[in-house]
Amino acid sequence: MKIYTGSGDRGMTSLFSGERVKKSYERVEAYGDVDELNSVLGALVAALPGDTDAMVKEIQDIQSDLFHLGAWLATTPDSPSLSKIEKISPAKINTLESAIDRLQERLPPLQAFILPGGHLSAALAHIARTVCRRAERHVVLLREEYISNGVTKQFEAVLSYLNRLSDYLFVLARYCNQMREVNDIPWRK
Repeated sequence: MKIYTGSGDRGMTSLFSGERVKKSYERVEAYGDVDELNSVLGALVAALPGDTDAMVKEIQDIQSDLFHLGAWLATTPDSPSLSKIEKISPAKINTLESAIDRLQERLPPLQAFILPGGHLSAALAHIARTVCRRAERHVVLLREEYISNGVTKQFEAVLSYLNRLSDYLFVLARYCNQMREVNDIPWRK
């Protein structure tokens, strides 16, 4: 199978559900951000120390969720294909919340705003967090299309997942610094 087709050379792309749209379409922006987030998470995994197998699995599970979420976003809400795509369940959101709580228990309380940075793994978690927030903003732009097609519940689950994921990534960044014995960098006003 060839990796290049030339079909996107004029600024158009195909959605998962088959429609051809401009590459600047809001939906393409949203799933493109999710794809970028997934790539940053891959870089984060590569920057983790070798003794973090459980954390690597946790992040790779999130990457898998993001593939499903991206496929869902790449499918129009009125397409029959939408029902075939794995949904973001409340259990996946609960898993993120549990991970946040678990990591936060191991961290000192936050005393001030912190600057993104520290160890490379923490910096990558912060970058992932900001890409996640951008994805969330682009997904919000699709709200009316999903609601008018009766896909409100899953749309809200996607937004909740992204919102919780950005919280997870913030706590993960702090935890990565702690693992490497690097202090968070407080914001000096």
